[in-house]
Amino acid sequence: MTKISKKIILIGGDPNSINSEIIYKSWRKLERSIRNKIYIIANYELLKKQFSQMNYCTKLNKIKDLNQACNENEINIINVDLNFKRPFNVEKKAASSYLLNCLNLAHKLALKKEIAGLVNCPVDKRLLLKKKIGVTEYLANKCKIKNNSEVMMIHNKKLSICPITTHLDLKDVPKNIKSKKIVLKIKTIQKCFKKLFKKNAKIGVLGLNPHNAELRKNSEEVDEIIPAIKNLKKLGYKVFGPLVSDTIFINNYRKYDVIVGMYHDQILTPFKSIFKFEAINLTLGLEYLRVSPDHGVAKDIIKKNKANFQSLLECIKFINKFGK
Repeated sequence: MTKISKKIILIGGDPNSINSEIIYKSWRKLERSIRNKIYIIANYELLKKQFSQMNYCTKLNKIKDLNQACNENEINIINVDLNFKRPFNVEKKAASSYLLNCLNLAHKLALKKEIAGLVNCPVDKRLLLKKKIGVTEYLANKCKIKNNSEVMMIHNKKLSICPITTHLDLKDVPKNIKSKKIVLKIKTIQKCFKKLFKKNAKIGVLGLNPHNAELRKNSEEVDEIIPAIKNLKKLGYKVFGPLVSDTIFINNYRKYDVIVGMYHDQILTPFKSIFKFEAINLTLGLEYLRVSPDHGVAKDIIKKNKANFQSLLECIKFINKFGK
């Protein structure tokens, strides 16, 4: 009996971005066996006009749904309506409605058994119309996750990192560092890491303050982080810390499979300095596998043909390899 290949959903993302460029460049590098699994959720006319302005010659195929077979020689698009006049300068209201419709359709399709997972191209978070959330939180809400157990993981073959808080202003981070939240998120990390990579993760946990606040009384390290680590150790998790943030990424990060930080830039900044575009963004704890490139919409290089497509290419290959 022939094994049926599962389908890969690719969300076109923010229309005012480098997304059409990285889609085209990734497509050209993909093997034919992967191309015929990919269904892009986007506006057909938008991509057609963006490709035209970039002088890309690949054929586009407008399809109705997942039941239509993909053509490996064409980019297959499940159309989502969008009104626009200028293909790289879509008005914010229209772009927002379009993006939300794309995400909602992708979520609905990703719940189907024949889907390996979904990849979303970069978005301007302001289009999500809610403060302090990104696609991670948006899809967690769609999956009805109520306890904040979802996790953002930035993954490279040599290291993964996860922030406990994600898209919060720095002033709001300390009050959101809670022992219960740390325990929940590390449980999600371990469960998903073992499912994806077939091993128990060795996890290093950073403190919040410089020098871990010298472990002074009433610090977040003493009140929240250390109790969480002790709790997890009792449950058998390979968890170590609190580690000191200012030196961990010099060399000691190599001792761990995953580094858990307390806030976004604490770990994403050094990680990107080391691995650059050789990483992908995963959301752990959803009902399906979701990944995205580890970079933004790069409006400053739209139409300049300078975009690095490596992260999107790795996302597609990851879903193809590890998708359910």
